[in-house]
Amino acid sequence: MPADLAVIGLGHLGLPLAQAAVAAGINAVGYDTDPGAVAELAAGRPPVDGSLSASEIRRMLSGGFRPTTDPAELGRVRTAVICAPTPPGADRAPDLTAVGDAARALAARLRPHMTVLLESAVAPGTTESYLRPILEEGSGLRAGRDFHLAYSPSRLDPGNRSHTCANTPKVIGGLTPACTESAAAFYGRVTDKVVRARGLREAETVKLLETNFRHVNIALVNEMAVLCNELGVDLWDVIRCAETKPFGFHAFRPGPGVGGHGVPLDTIGPHRPLRLVELAGHINERMPQYVIQRCATLLNEHGKSARGARVLLLGITYKPDLADLQGSPAPEIAQRLLELGASVSYHDPYVLDWRVRDRPVPRADSLYEAAANADLTILLQHHRTYDLQGLAVKAQVLLDTRGASPAGAAHRL
Repeated sequence: MPADLAVIGLGHLGLPLAQAAVAAGINAVGYDTDPGAVAELAAGRPPVDGSLSASEIRRMLSGGFRPTTDPAELGRVRTAVICAPTPPGADRAPDLTAVGDAARALAARLRPHMTVLLESAVAPGTTESYLRPILEEGSGLRAGRDFHLAYSPSRLDPGNRSHTCANTPKVIGGLTPACTESAAAFYGRVTDKVVRARGLREAETVKLLETNFRHVNIALVNEMAVLCNELGVDLWDVIRCAETKPFGFHAFRPGPGVGGHGVPLDTIGPHRPLRLVELAGHINERMPQYVIQRCATLLNEHGKSARGARVLLLGITYKPDLADLQGSPAPEIAQRLLELGASVSYHDPYVLDWRVRDRPVPRADSLYEAAANADLTILLQHHRTYDLQGLAVKAQVLLDTRGASPAGAAHRL
């Protein structure tokens, strides 16, 4: 059966969108240039980040999803959504290489009346100034006249089973009003609510605001964590009390770093820095070093030096109960400990093999035995499988960077 939708890029953005489309009765083809990833999906095997299970992939395959590396498939659909990754480049701006490659593959097969959507995180103006010319030059068609072009910021929260594509409002902004309505017609089949922005740049800036909002507020609470430690104040109790305020406050919690796929954008164009976001980035980037300082202090308090200390890292993923390592602070923390001469091992139920700068890190088989033998155990991510009360009893010294352990059971960040 022919597909109505092509999802270009089967990573953390594209695969959940394809899942939501298939669940809504839309036949979808998933295009990716990685033959290994496509073969794994076609065989019903889930992605390594654990975002979808094997049973979910099998349901997608039986429901009308077809993964492929054949770009010819892109010319047989009515709607194409580009979900290519845009990691930070050397200048900290989104690297558009994958978006450009996806656009060129699509442009060669673009047909009149198709709707082209971009969901990748980009700076305001990118859809019109970067994506549009590639599509028009490669197809000979004109956006807004021959085909529809729109932007919709991805709002996926990996692992969140409460807020999915279906019940999370979808923001859209088109090159023209007709482009917006064409995009709305598609997303209206996938989600319960569609929110129309004034245009492309407004929709792109929604993603900018939402990502920067998260990073700025995490930076604030991270800075409070450092201050409260110096003052001898229990920040976690402060947050517990503050979040009872029914207005004007939204609780964020500190941690050893930020992590995740959403990268803050602190400069728009060559001369427009977002100073608050830039400062927030500096604060958040210092958190792994602050964790190391706390480690050294705790070891000293127990008559030990970082050099030669046995340190166990618990939970190395960026988010609890997922295998996704994107942006996790664990590699930097492990590397800094190794540079201090510590002996580092780790435990994570979702990561069976881990390397830091091409150096394998030993994985602890017996969690409690490893915690008992380690001079210092550091909780970097609180997976639900961890019994922190039991770990606090077994560990010689436990540093909880997530505030998940019972009060008084461990040293908190």
